[in-house]
Amino acid sequence: MVGYAFMGAAHSQGWRTAGRVFDLPARPVLAAVCGRDRDAVRAMADRHGWAATETDWRDLIARDDVQVVDICTPGDSHAEIAIAALAAGKHVLCEKPLANTVEEARAMVEAARQAAGRGQVAMVGFNYRRVPALTYARTLVAEGRLGVLRHIRAAYRQDWLVDPAAPMTWRLRRDRAGSGALGDLGAHLVDLAQYLAGEELTGVSALTETFVRRRPDPDTGARSAEVTVDDAALFTGRLASGALASFEATRMAAGRKNSLRIELNGEKGSLAFDLERLNELAFHDHTEPAHTAGFRRILVTEPGHPYLKAWWPPGHALGYEHTFVHQARDLLEAIATGVPVSPSFAEGLQVQRVLAAVAESAEKNAAYTPVSP
Repeated sequence: MVGYAFMGAAHSQGWRTAGRVFDLPARPVLAAVCGRDRDAVRAMADRHGWAATETDWRDLIARDDVQVVDICTPGDSHAEIAIAALAAGKHVLCEKPLANTVEEARAMVEAARQAAGRGQVAMVGFNYRRVPALTYARTLVAEGRLGVLRHIRAAYRQDWLVDPAAPMTWRLRRDRAGSGALGDLGAHLVDLAQYLAGEELTGVSALTETFVRRRPDPDTGARSAEVTVDDAALFTGRLASGALASFEATRMAAGRKNSLRIELNGEKGSLAFDLERLNELAFHDHTEPAHTAGFRRILVTEPGHPYLKAWWPPGHALGYEHTFVHQARDLLEAIATGVPVSPSFAEGLQVQRVLAAVAESAEKNAAYTPVSP
C-alpha cells in the first residue's frame, strides 16, 4: 500500500479483515506499506499489521513479495504509481478519483487494458458501492422495480471547512487534489448515480464557488496561502435515457459531518438512501393502491442481502469500515476468478470526464456542457 493516513487506515482494515470474514480464493498478506516519513509509516505499520515499510513507492512495487499495489495517495501521484505498478506486473487498486485530469485517466485506462491481457486487474476505490443497501438498490433498479428512471437527486455535504481559520491541506491545492469538493465528494455522487442508474451522464450545467480564498499554512508558517480549489459545487445533468439529475457537493454545510443522500424516482417507484442510516433503504412501490402505498424502510441486514451472509445475524448493523472489507473481497475474487472487476479504470475515466465537464461548465457561467465521449 502506498499512503498511510486516513484512507490508508481504512484500506488496512479492509485487507486485514476480509480473509477473516469471507471464504476467499486467496488470503491477503500485508507485506509492505510506503510513506515518505519513515517514523510515521513505521508507526502506522505497527498499528495496522504491515510486515515491512518503504519510503519510496518505486522500491515497493519492485518487491517480489508484492502482487497487489493499493494506492491511497493524493490524486497528483495516482497515474505515475498505477502505470508503473501495472507495468511491473502488479494488480492495482487506486483510490478515487482515478486521476486529476482526463488525460492522466486515459493513460491509466490504456495501461490497465494492456495489463488485462496479462491477467492483471485494475480497480478504482469507490467504496460506497460496497454499502450493502446501495448494492441492493442497484439490484432493485436492474430488476425494473422503478420502471423508467426519471430523476436522480444526490447530495454529499460536510462542514470541516466552515471555519475560515481551518488550515491549508493538500486537499485545498489544485496541483495536488485536482479539484476540491467536486473531486473529493462529487466523484462519489457521479459514480453512485451512474452505477445505480446503470447508465452514464451525457451533459451537465454547473456552478462552483470558493468561499474562503486564503487559509493559514502550517507547512510553511505563512499567515495565509491561496486556496486553489472549490469549496462547493452544484450541478444538474442529463443521463443517456433522458432522465434528469441534480448534484450538490460541499465542505461548507455547517452541521453536516459526512452526509451523503441519494434518491431515484421512476415511473413505478422510488428509492432513497442516507449514509447516516447506512443499513437502511427507503423504497416506495408506486404500483400499490394509493391508500396503502408509501415509503417503507428495508433493513438491509438479511443473509440474502449483498455481503451480509458472511456477517452477523439479521438486525445487527454494519458500518463505514465494512465497505473496505467488501472492496478487498471483491478485488480478490476478481483476481482469482477472472470475473470483470467493477468499478474498472474505464469507469473511473467516465467519472473523470463528468468532473471535467462540470469544471468547464462552471467556468462558462453554468453553460450546458456535454460530457466528452
